[in-house]
Amino acid sequence: MMEKLVPSHASSHPPRRAWSSARIACTSAVAFAGLLLLVARWPLQIVSLPSTIKPTATQLVSPYGRFPLPNDPFQFVPCTTAYSLPPLDDSDARRTWSALFDPNPDHWRWGAAPSNPEPNLLRYDGDHDGDRYAGRGIHLCGYLDLPLDYLSNSDSRIVRLAVAKFQVSGLSLIDSPRLPHSTPHQQSIQAGAKSERTIVVEPGGPGASGIYHVWTAAENITERFSQGQFDVLGWDPRGVEFSLPSAACFPHNVDRDRWSLLTGLSREDSKQPRQLDVVDAMNNATFYACQKRLGDFGRFVSTASVARDLEEIRKALMEEDLTAYFISYGTGIAQTYVNTFPDRVGRVILDGCQYIKDQRQLAGFGMTSLDNVTDAWRDGFLGECAKAGSERCALARPLDTVGDLETRMSKLFESILARPASAYTEANGPSIITYSSLLTTIYDSLYDPRDWPATALLLSELEAGNSTLAAVALAERWGFDTSLLCSTDELSSDELFSLVVCADSYDAPQPDGGLEWWGQLWANMTSQSWISGNSRFLDVFACRHFTKYWPHVSEVYRGHLNHTLANPVLLISTTYDPATPLRNGRRLLEEMGQNAKLVVHHGYGHTSRFHRSDCTDSIGRSFILNGTLPAGRETNCFADKKPYQI
Repeated sequence: MMEKLVPSHASSHPPRRAWSSARIACTSAVAFAGLLLLVARWPLQIVSLPSTIKPTATQLVSPYGRFPLPNDPFQFVPCTTAYSLPPLDDSDARRTWSALFDPNPDHWRWGAAPSNPEPNLLRYDGDHDGDRYAGRGIHLCGYLDLPLDYLSNSDSRIVRLAVAKFQVSGLSLIDSPRLPHSTPHQQSIQAGAKSERTIVVEPGGPGASGIYHVWTAAENITERFSQGQFDVLGWDPRGVEFSLPSAACFPHNVDRDRWSLLTGLSREDSKQPRQLDVVDAMNNATFYACQKRLGDFGRFVSTASVARDLEEIRKALMEEDLTAYFISYGTGIAQTYVNTFPDRVGRVILDGCQYIKDQRQLAGFGMTSLDNVTDAWRDGFLGECAKAGSERCALARPLDTVGDLETRMSKLFESILARPASAYTEANGPSIITYSSLLTTIYDSLYDPRDWPATALLLSELEAGNSTLAAVALAERWGFDTSLLCSTDELSSDELFSLVVCADSYDAPQPDGGLEWWGQLWANMTSQSWISGNSRFLDVFACRHFTKYWPHVSEVYRGHLNHTLANPVLLISTTYDPATPLRNGRRLLEEMGQNAKLVVHHGYGHTSRFHRSDCTDSIGRSFILNGTLPAGRETNCFADKKPYQI
């Protein structure tokens, strides 16, 4: 059985216009100083070069040849810190992109140095033929232009997807060290070869950047699942970060931050129903702004559209089937893809499984994991702390049980709810620790048990009356750097999250109770989970206004998840996952039948990435390398180490 896709009915929408992207201008001196500070703080940030820079002939070559290579569908160039995608209205985007190629290999993003490097490797200065980068993989950055609307032959608009690849073979020097005098053939050689398969990755969200994921995790992924043999490729889905158009509905990031302080309050930390009215009004204003800035783009960001983009990425890779490692919301993209293109399914891993049918329901995205968060907190964070003792967990006291820890933490949170704690740091000045911000800190920590010792110390200090560590943690999460005098020109695409969640459920029946119904839902969700109920409610509350601005989504997938696949997929679900519970994996396994096998990963954290198991990793590696799956429908694997010992 092939795909079952539901196109929208004809609907009215604003007049079509060229996409525009807001940019924040600074004076050149301040911008340059800010750029240097930004690169020092976060070296993977992409920034724009001035459009007036024009390359010379010698700037287009390097000791490794010319980039982008002829006939490369992704237009890959070695990643640096100084480029961004050409605007959608650029009449010669390829030329603009090619002009951003930096020929100096010392500016490129190479993989880690080999443990036994070749002797006498020289640093490139334009006159030597030594290769100090031998044996290192290379990060390549490019883009892919795809249709905005796959179901319309009359709509010529495109999305420009940012793409990044980690090429494990790296690059090799061309024949002649004096590049301007070498032959055109020599200058076009890419001696680093593409791997047999490419592991396509998607880090979830919706709205997480596949570009950042490749930059930060690709080397680990290829080692974990292919022993360093396969390349890793990721992309920013339509609307996300560096892809164009970017779903940034505020003119400046600081404007969004300003309003998030007001609208991100927990139900317990605010007055009801007043806070509900405030958040609802802001949600309406935000979607209105998205419609004004992006037009009908909200119709084209559903998971079904992203799955079609994924198929075009596979085609551009020129691989017969898809090899992939998708996590969290990425597993929803994967479920849609494999049931839309079942004949193109290769070796696909879904880690931290959603059950994508939940996302078709109003508020379904937020309801799925509330009980799991409570279990992860009590059995995991607190329970494992009590077992680890005070030497490994700062919260633990002699003879304390998990019940004792739970009672102490309840008192701490009640005291913060009654009166925020005053705080001060030299870097950020005065601040307060609120109940809402502390909830967020706890929930974030549950995603990665490697963070638990630091979080336990923070809570222990706060319990003792010292708020400094909590203030530092909140400042780091806020991400504000006072040394930067102005914003960079890349805007965050945070609104994409709501656009996708609401697009996927746009045709779900709306409640009769209006705002009162939503208020009752908020109360219900916070009663089920005091840790995550607030944030999960706010994740879905905006959908109350979505169809006001985009009455019909271009395409959604409403078919079953049991299509016969060319190859079965591997599901991984973690027992104490705070976002995607084990029952999701089991529901998906039940529906997919013989088309899937499940690894039950006994551990903590979101997906199997953080609380690692050699058992889980070896199954994933055998599958990606050889296509081998366990014989049984379910296989149990256990984390190698206990939390607070990682």
